[in-house]
Formats: sequence, C-alpha cells, structure tokens
Amino acid sequence: MSEPRSALRAEPTLIDRYQAYRTRRFLKTERAYADLLPGWRTRRRRRALVIVLAATFAFMFAVSVMCAFGVDWAPLLWLPACLVFFPAWSVLQIVSGRQGDAPQAALDEYEVQQRNSARSIGLTVTQYLMLVPIFYLIFGATLTDGTDTDMAYAGGSMALTVLLVGGCLPAMILGWIRPDPEA
Repeated sequence: MSEPRSALRAEPTLIDRYQAYRTRRFLKTERAYADLLPGWRTRRRRRALVIVLAATFAFMFAVSVMCAFGVDWAPLLWLPACLVFFPAWSVLQIVSGRQGDAPQAALDEYEVQQRNSARSIGLTVTQYLMLVPIFYLIFGATLTDGTDTDMAYAGGSMALTVLLVGGCLPAMILGWIRPDPEA
C-alpha cells in the first residue's frame, strides 16, 4: 500500500530551484550595492534620473525617425544616446534597489504589489508603443515593395527603443513613486 499523498514531500522543481538561486543572487547583489550612492537615493534625484531616461528614449525615437528620412549620419547619434542611457539606467537600478526586477521572495507583500503593478503598466505601454514600429514597417514595406533599407533600419531602431522603454518602465515608475529612504 502506498503512503498518502500529503505524507510525501514534493521535490523542488527546476523552476523552484531557479527562483531560489535568483533570490540568493539578488540578495547578495543588493547587499553589495546597499551603501553605494547614498546621495542619489532621494526621491528628487531618482526622479531626475527618470526624466533623463525619458528624454534619452525620446531622443532615440527621434534618431529612428531621422533614419526613416534617410539621414546618413543619424545612426551615429545612437552612440551619445547610449552614453547617457547606460549610466543613468545603472544608477537608477542601484538607488532604487532593483525593485522592478526583484524576485518575489526578496520582497514583502506591499513591494510585490507595487512591482507587479509597475510591470503591468510597463507591459501595457510596450504593447501599445510597439504598434508604432509595426505599422510603420507594414505600411512602409507595402509602399516601397520592401526595397527601402533606411526603413528597415529605422523600424528596427524604433522597436529597440520601445523595448528599452518597456523594460525600464517598471523601475522608472517605482523610482518615481517610492518615498525618500528613512534616515
């Protein structure tokens, strides 16, 4: 006769083991960066970083539009955009505690609710914004019979910009709404 099902211990699945590993790695990284950039952890500074990121995304999209109009040197403008994006994004991640991509086990119930809400908004914004490069590429390919290479590059850079916006938006939202840390 076999034992009742409740008496058997379920072995952790691959996903359970990965989530546990991810939580351990997140907590280790959080401890390493906990005291870094204390002057940037205020709401005012986090909001400034969010505004810099939003302006960078607007600039990236403008570069994409310039590419669509065949401006030969426009792709070179991605370099200064990246030189602003990567440090601003890294600093925002550090000063906001990476709450936007934190594993659930590393957060309390309120933080999980905030994170999930920010992720939901990020996904919705990504889905709607992605329609811009999709329609641009569909209608552009129809009008040019698929022969315009500037259009393909512009559509790809538009899509990349939208994906960056969607990926960064949860952390941007949380960085914007979180109160100042307690002294």
